[in-house]
Amino acid sequence: MRRLLRLLVVVCAFVGLVGGGFFAYLWLMPLRFDPPERGSVEFTIAAGMNLKAAAQAIQRAGVDLSPLWLVALGRITGRDKGIQAGSYEITSGTTLMQLFAKLTRGDVTLAQLTIPEGKTFAEFRALVDAHPDLRHDTRGLSDHELLALLGISEAWAEGRFFPDTYLFSKQSSDLELYRRAYRAMAHRLAQAWEKRAADLPLKDPQELLILASIIEKETGHADDRPLIASVFVNRLRLGMPLQSDPTVIYGMGARFDGNLRRRDLATDTPWNTYTRAGLPPTPICLPGQASLDAAANPPKTEWLYFVARGDGTSEFSRTLDAHHRAVAKYQLGRR
Repeated sequence: MRRLLRLLVVVCAFVGLVGGGFFAYLWLMPLRFDPPERGSVEFTIAAGMNLKAAAQAIQRAGVDLSPLWLVALGRITGRDKGIQAGSYEITSGTTLMQLFAKLTRGDVTLAQLTIPEGKTFAEFRALVDAHPDLRHDTRGLSDHELLALLGISEAWAEGRFFPDTYLFSKQSSDLELYRRAYRAMAHRLAQAWEKRAADLPLKDPQELLILASIIEKETGHADDRPLIASVFVNRLRLGMPLQSDPTVIYGMGARFDGNLRRRDLATDTPWNTYTRAGLPPTPICLPGQASLDAAANPPKTEWLYFVARGDGTSEFSRTLDAHHRAVAKYQLGRR
C-alpha cells in the first residue's frame, strides 16, 4: 500500500512538472506572427471585450495565439476580467505572459495630434476629422451640436480650445480630445485673467480671449507680441478703432482670396475693426499661452501704430506721421 502511495505521489509530481513545463513553454515562448517576418503587430481591444474576444481580435491582427491559453492564464492569475480597452502594439519576441501583462496594465500605444497656435476652430476640426488614429464620433456635427455634446453653453466655439500637442490612445473618441482642449483653454484663460494688470481695459475673460486671438494673428515674433498687445490696449483706452487686418479677414470668411483690398477694409462686418470700434464679438483663432500672457499684462508704452517690416518683425510708432513714414519705408519701398 505504501509503495502504491509513493508511486501515486511520484506520478502526480511528474504530471505536475510536465504540465507546469508545458504551460511555461506556452506562456514564455515568443509568439509567432503571420507572416513570420513582421516586426510588430498592432491591434485594438474594444471596451467590454472579455479575454476570449480579445484573443480572437489579436488572432485576426496576425498573431498565432490560441484563445484557450490566454483565458487559462487569466484565470490562473485571477485577472481574467482585468484587461483594458485600447490600441496595443507588440513586437517580435513578445511572449504570451508579456502580452497579458500589457493588456492588464493598459500599456496602450499612443498617437498624437498637434494643433498649431493661430489656427481657427474650423481648421482645428479639419485636423481632427482627418486624423486616422481617432474615432470620429463628432464628424458631421455642427459646432453648436459639438458644444452641446461637451456640455458647453456658450454660443460660439472659436478660441475656446487650447492649441497644443495632444497624446491619446489610438481609436479613442475625438470628443475626448475636444474636451481636453476645452478644459486646457478654460484653465489657462482663468489663470491669465487672475494675473491680469489691474488697469486692463477689459471687462471679462472673454474679452481677454478675443484680444489674445488678435495678437496671435498679428505676429509670430515673440519679442513683438507684448508690444502689439500694448498698441491695442492703448487704442482701447482711447476709444480708437483697433484697425486689425486679421479681424477683417476673419469676417470675410470664404470670400477672402489671399489679397486684402481697400474696399474690404471699408466693408462692414461684425469683425471689421476698421468700421467698428472696440473688440469684435468673438475670437478670430485659437491663441497660445504667449498671446494670453501678452493680452493680460502688456507693457506700458506710448505706441499706437505698428507696421510689418517684412522680416517677421514690426515697426512701432507713437504718431500717425511717424506711422506713415514707416509704411512708406517698409510697405511701399520708399525711403
